[in-house]
Amino acid sequence: MPLKGYGEIPFGMSLDETVKLLNMPDFYEELSDMEETGNRSIYYEYDAIQTNIYFEGVTKSVVACFETENEAATLYGKKVFDLKKDEVIKLMKDNGFKELEEETEDGELRVSFEDAMIDFFFEGDSISAVSWGVLVDEQGDII
Repeated sequence: MPLKGYGEIPFGMSLDETVKLLNMPDFYEELSDMEETGNRSIYYEYDAIQTNIYFEGVTKSVVACFETENEAATLYGKKVFDLKKDEVIKLMKDNGFKELEEETEDGELRVSFEDAMIDFFFEGDSISAVSWGVLVDEQGDII
């Protein structure tokens, strides 16, 4: 759900709580440079659920973003990977999101709803990935 989380994992859940629920990831990496940016970002990859989780926060690392390629993923009761571009746009607008932006880069179309902080990536007519998140401050609090 945009601005809420993914299944049993809400935005703001701690890294430790996430590991307790899902176990250790198949792959993980610290992505940021504390010296240059002052930010800390950790990436966890879970192959079994075809989902990546990004943790943000310096004082406390919490769930800040998801990216999924899981074809069973649902959004507002619809299997999102079964939807075409116009159906995605209608679904999001029907659920109160209006700030639509489209951009094509390297042959891939990105349909974004800034007010939902969600991006849908299309290869041809099919969704290839969905990414959504929230803003998190250094203390690990959702902004």
